[in-house]
Amino acid sequence: MATYLELKAKAEELLKQAEQVRQEEIAGVVADIKEKIQEYGITAADLGFSGFGRKVAKSMSKTSNVEPKYKGPNGELWSGRGRQPVWMKEAIDQGKNKEDFAI
Repeated sequence: MATYLELKAKAEELLKQAEQVRQEEIAGVVADIKEKIQEYGITAADLGFSGFGRKVAKSMSKTSNVEPKYKGPNGELWSGRGRQPVWMKEAIDQGKNKEDFAI
């Protein structure tokens, strides 16, 4: 009877093989789709992709009227919302406090 570690190694090897076969199959499917698109002159609109990115772009382009709460050492501004800027992360890593940059 196989040990747990032997079975685990076999499972990992099978997962690698499955992913390789998957990638090969995807490449074949993509090539087939590209051929059909070329052959029939299919457009993104024909496939229902027309305007796909527009809604996302509209929502992302909205500007907010949030006042900045923090000012970086080189005049960078941050509202305190969203992803923490690199300059703030670096300052915190150097032992500074977020409130040291409060406006």
